Amino acid sequence: MEIFIYLFFALFSVLNPIGTVPIFVGLTQHDSKSERSRISFWTAIDVFIILIISFFVGQYVLSFFGITINALRITGGIIIASSGFSLLNGKFNKNKGINKKVEQEIQIRNDIALTPLAMPMLAGPGSISLLIAYYQEHHTTPEMLSSSFAILAVSVVIYLILRSAHYLSKILGTSGIVAISRIVGFLTIAIGVQYIISSVLSIVRGI
Repeated sequence: MEIFIYLFFALFSVLNPIGTVPIFVGLTQHDSKSERSRISFWTAIDVFIILIISFFVGQYVLSFFGITINALRITGGIIIASSGFSLLNGKFNKNKGINKKVEQEIQIRNDIALTPLAMPMLAGPGSISLLIAYYQEHHTTPEMLSSSFAILAVSVVIYLILRSAHYLSKILGTSGIVAISRIVGFLTIAIGVQYIISSVLSIVRGI
């Protein structure tokens, strides 16, 4: 249960689906309610697939390229902390990897679930590196099951948030979404810094 709770909140902080709400609203403002629901569903499915593959296959990618776990943790920590700073400064829109040109191209496409919603707006380098590093320390069968359920739970929450995005946008308003994103950003920075500290301590112990 500890592993489930920790990974769930860590992933939720890094993915920050609340920060995606105004972007989702902007990209789906001309779509019907059923179409928004469909996009929300497939975005959640795509996020789940990306995260679960990263969790189970990421270690082999590291081995292939000869990347050490400490190097990954430090790099992931920097990326996660950087994302947190962007959220804390209210720049989560820019940080999500979408600009005006890309937004215009998206508007004339039918399906936006995989790109840009699932990746890179939700499942980006921060969450992927977090999962790869997490697997290195938690790879017994019960731990992997708990981690898989945490990934599934986050995906379900993403679906519910995106499906209610237009409603949340009206209730919370821009200031409310920014406030929540800044709180999440603070937690995200803490997660990134903790990853860096753990890696540095591990390197020092090995000397």
